[in-house]
Amino acid sequence: MVEDKTKKETVTINVTGMHCTSCALNIEKKLKGTDGVSQAQVNYSTGKANVEYSPDKIAKKEILDAVEDSGFKGFFIHEEEAEYATDPITGMRLLKSRAIKKSFGGRDYYFTDEHSLRKFQAPEEELKTMKKRVALALSGVIILGVARVVATVSLAAGVSLISMAPIPSLPWFTWGYWLFLLTTPIQFIAGYGFYKGAYYAVKNRSLNMDFLVAMGTLTAWTYSSFVLFFPGVLPVTERDVYFEVSAVIIAFVLVGKFMEDYIKQRSSAAVRKLLDLRPKTAQVIRDGVETTVLAETIRVGEIVVVRPGESIPVDGVVTEGESSIDQSMVTGESIPVSCRVGQEVIGATINKQGLIKFRATKVGSQTTLMQIIKLVEDAQSSSAPIQRLADRVSSYFVPIVVSIALLTLAGWTLAGDFTAGILAFVAVLIISCPCALGIATPAALMVGVGKGAENGILIRGGEYLERTHQLNKVFFDKTGTLTRGKPEVTQIISPDPDETLKLAAMAEKGSEHPLAEAIIKKAEEMDVEIPDAAGFKTTPGQGITAWWDDKALVLGNRKMMEDNNLDITPQEDEIQGLETEGNTVIMVAYDKQVRGLIAIADTLKDHSKVVVKELDSMGIESVMLTGDNERTAQAIASQIGIRNVYSDLLPQDKLEVIKKLQQEGNVVAMVGDGINDAPALAQADIGISLGSGTDVAKETGGIILVNDDLRDVVAGIKLSKATMKKIRQNLFWSFFYNTAAIPLAALGFLNPMIAAAAMSLSSLSVVTNSALLKRLKFKR
Repeated sequence: MVEDKTKKETVTINVTGMHCTSCALNIEKKLKGTDGVSQAQVNYSTGKANVEYSPDKIAKKEILDAVEDSGFKGFFIHEEEAEYATDPITGMRLLKSRAIKKSFGGRDYYFTDEHSLRKFQAPEEELKTMKKRVALALSGVIILGVARVVATVSLAAGVSLISMAPIPSLPWFTWGYWLFLLTTPIQFIAGYGFYKGAYYAVKNRSLNMDFLVAMGTLTAWTYSSFVLFFPGVLPVTERDVYFEVSAVIIAFVLVGKFMEDYIKQRSSAAVRKLLDLRPKTAQVIRDGVETTVLAETIRVGEIVVVRPGESIPVDGVVTEGESSIDQSMVTGESIPVSCRVGQEVIGATINKQGLIKFRATKVGSQTTLMQIIKLVEDAQSSSAPIQRLADRVSSYFVPIVVSIALLTLAGWTLAGDFTAGILAFVAVLIISCPCALGIATPAALMVGVGKGAENGILIRGGEYLERTHQLNKVFFDKTGTLTRGKPEVTQIISPDPDETLKLAAMAEKGSEHPLAEAIIKKAEEMDVEIPDAAGFKTTPGQGITAWWDDKALVLGNRKMMEDNNLDITPQEDEIQGLETEGNTVIMVAYDKQVRGLIAIADTLKDHSKVVVKELDSMGIESVMLTGDNERTAQAIASQIGIRNVYSDLLPQDKLEVIKKLQQEGNVVAMVGDGINDAPALAQADIGISLGSGTDVAKETGGIILVNDDLRDVVAGIKLSKATMKKIRQNLFWSFFYNTAAIPLAALGFLNPMIAAAAMSLSSLSVVTNSALLKRLKFKR
């Protein structure tokens, strides 16, 4: 086999007009069969198709043509720089100044010509069109209902309905003709979408829900029309027409689909909310002058000015000023974070206090916000492995249902009741639409991923959700995950702590060693004056020697004290006690006397102990993996409540530990910083990356926590479990519904109108049940 080395590109298409997952499968099948397309995945819930194609074999416009040939409409959306845009129909790159601009749903679109504009229909416009069809169907059904009541009352009173009507009395214009006139517009105008969908389904040799609804309602309408216009041919009378059945079925299905699409659109609001956070304009220093510009025109390296209350337009690093930033809209964290010169700021967050200036480092699609949006959209468009079962069942379901319906009609006809057979035939077709089954997984996945995004928990795909219900171990990296990753002075043991700290700070002044930084920071916090020492001499791995007032100042560990003939025997018990607690102990000696001990440790992050305890209550064991020595690791673990510790590990050793426990049948998650722990994160069944928002796109985990809040580890696991629970609930009721309903319909126990209502309610219940995930609360 010759390897295909053709250049591949991937494009995302928004698809409108889909009614169920069968529609998505049909489009997917069509795309995969198109020359030049190597891979395609279509998601009904998000209305998106991800297509991998060879640009030298097929143009973007031809990909949309394939979608249209399936009976649906597609369009492109691209985030481009300020002066350029992409035509959503042709995919052509064009200057905005030369394009036709139209706004739909609060978003601007640019078209090359009027033809391209006419072919376009945004999702918001599609929902409006659906609303008009629902209004037509419902108004017709209401008129039918009122007319039926009036007719029944008038006939009971011995009065002809026609004589009551404000039209000339026509003896041949009976009730059946009124039904025909009232229901036919519903049948072919409100129900047009079903017939169009059925046509393309047959054309593409892949039946779907539209085919079932169209076949069922058209059968009822055609049968009734034949009875009405050719009386006496069949052994039935005009009283046996079923125009109402057909109209009510279309109305119920349309109402159900409209409600489903409405709830689905509201449930997918997470991405739209994120998009809405972007400010339209910004203040930028250009040619030495502060100028108001469109935020999308900011370039990397430019200085941006943000005043209190304004949104930060792009990512950057503060160059001037100090403030507190509300990052809740991106990270989900409600407490504002302080920022000063040298610190990073995230686009779309809000400056709460002082004026700041920052240098833009990431703009356009590279900003944290846009990368988060991409992660969320990719995750919502993915499918959990459990979805494959539903997809396989749906693909075989329709042909089986049609066969059952035909057998039902034949059986009733042979039994001598053709009319009952028609009703049973229609009922089987309508009740068995596999809509609920098809949307069971994507509906819950869409809401769950969106809920996570609103709270700074990004889930990369459905497969990570599915693994969590089997999770029994969570591995934690120590430094930077359970601990802050920055050493801090925890204790000063001395008769004169301030004097001891001053001596230590004098020796460490100017050093960039992490322990030195911790000592200097502590001295600054305690307002200790730090004089200048002299004659610095560093002894690698031991400590430092300096001179002050012509006397030796020695700072370091045991070895340093021994080499300088300094006796630490009186302090030995205290040193061992501090080391057992996980501290690094610095001994401070001046003028040949040990003046005190400074304990330095990597302190625990907030909530570390609470998170381990909560995981334990969920039946999930916490395990620590660290490169630190055993004594320090055990000390930290005992403070947190972790019993199982692996120490002195290199990155590849962590991977091997995880692999070994997986081979023993464990399902594990790894929590790390996403960089040093990348091998372990990749090996784990679920990689959970803790990291700041500005680094979120670099993380390698399946679940990404934008904040450094360890409580989000528990929240992410609970969200995954809750989403998976909803998926299983949806699938169970969908399978149960179809399995139980088809025999009832075939045996004549279900009126087609009731079947239509039940079918619509089943899909609606799945979407509503999934939407309940939005009520999930996270502890903060």
